[in-house]
Amino acid sequence: MKRMGEPDEQRMGEREQWVIKVNDELKCMADTPTEIKHWEKRSIYKVPACVTDLNKTAYKPQAVSFGPYHQGEPHLLPMEEHKHRALLHFLKRSNKPLESYVNSLAQVVQDLKDSYDSLDPVWQSDTSNDRFLKLMILDGCFMLEVLRMATQSLDDYAHNDPIFSKHGKLHLMPYIKRDMLMLENQLPMPVLHNLLAVENHKADQQGNEEEEFVNKLILKFCHPNTRFPPDSLRMGKCLHLLDVYRKSLLWEDRSNKEKKSRKSGRSADHEGGGGDEIIRSATELNEAGIRFKKSKSGSLKDISFKGGVLKLPLIVVDDATESMFLNLMAFERFHVGSGNEVTSYIFFMDNIIDSAGDVSLLHSRSIIQNAIGSDKAVAKLFNSLSKDITLDPDSSLDVVHKKVHRYCKKHWNEWRANLIHTYFRNPWAILSVIAAVFLFALTIAQTIYTVYPYYRK
Repeated sequence: MKRMGEPDEQRMGEREQWVIKVNDELKCMADTPTEIKHWEKRSIYKVPACVTDLNKTAYKPQAVSFGPYHQGEPHLLPMEEHKHRALLHFLKRSNKPLESYVNSLAQVVQDLKDSYDSLDPVWQSDTSNDRFLKLMILDGCFMLEVLRMATQSLDDYAHNDPIFSKHGKLHLMPYIKRDMLMLENQLPMPVLHNLLAVENHKADQQGNEEEEFVNKLILKFCHPNTRFPPDSLRMGKCLHLLDVYRKSLLWEDRSNKEKKSRKSGRSADHEGGGGDEIIRSATELNEAGIRFKKSKSGSLKDISFKGGVLKLPLIVVDDATESMFLNLMAFERFHVGSGNEVTSYIFFMDNIIDSAGDVSLLHSRSIIQNAIGSDKAVAKLFNSLSKDITLDPDSSLDVVHKKVHRYCKKHWNEWRANLIHTYFRNPWAILSVIAAVFLFALTIAQTIYTVYPYYRK
């Protein structure tokens, strides 16, 4: 009888233990402001399987690891040798002892750990601080060297260095750059700020100067052929490299932004209700009389519709585009308060791109530059990017969406477009229409001239 009763007693014990544990946690439960601060520290996230299963290679680094999530993976180990060599060059050039950098980052080590969501327990304990600091310094110095290599020449490396040479810049940097734009492969920005502060004799006063310098390095690294206005280089506090890159894609000229806000304020009352209408493809919009033009800026937010003209920013589609956009959207999905602008842009572009013909049309209007091959491949890329995403109803693109839909619902616009496409597509067609109208007018005049004398009598 005792043996038969043991499972019940065991279950009763487990239940009581669970109740005691929950009650203890309830007593120690943090208040709302404390919870807010706790979640505000998170900025680097592991992408869950429900997202990565759609594209397993887009979120996993292939050449180099930054941070703890992928550290030590076999296929990334060859780069560790180059990281160590970069550290030695960094230390020799700065002429500062390694202890100075260790002591500086040791003061913020817990904040650095808190930046990572779902950090493995092996990195969480106090005894792991030394290992974590080593990782941050090694990866941070390597990242700074990569950023500097892309924007300036580093003469203290051998001319045939496999990474930090013209050869490495041409053949390996594209892969390293792609990995640096992955959400799981980020370093907290204070790592770079503190390393630069120590290097510049400011160990105790890391501040805005280092922030803006790092942001400028990242902008030049990500957009080597773009000249940014001075205002865009002052981006303020950023979370990591991916955050800086995202903000650079969404940058808007302040004067244009103020004009748009005034116009949207005047027209807000006339936008009307919403709806779940799906915007037509670019080819169908063109047939409905809508013209496409390239926006003045490259900002993904610079999309507008007025007077039958839909303006869109230029986008260059290459081999890194898919991974880049997927990681930007993942960051917007998991980081509360980051915004939804990139996701909304992809949603909008997926709606107007259904086939190779749509890509060809947008290419002819200088809106898409295709660097991956066929127009069909570009269409397939945008269609795959938009899986499981929705348009934010508060997005400015939702307003554009509604304006385009209302324009297409007016039959006169479509009739006028059909008339233009049918009779005014080329100069010969225009001349034929003019000649037909002229002959028709002559026929009427001749008829009147013939009939008028009869009625006059």
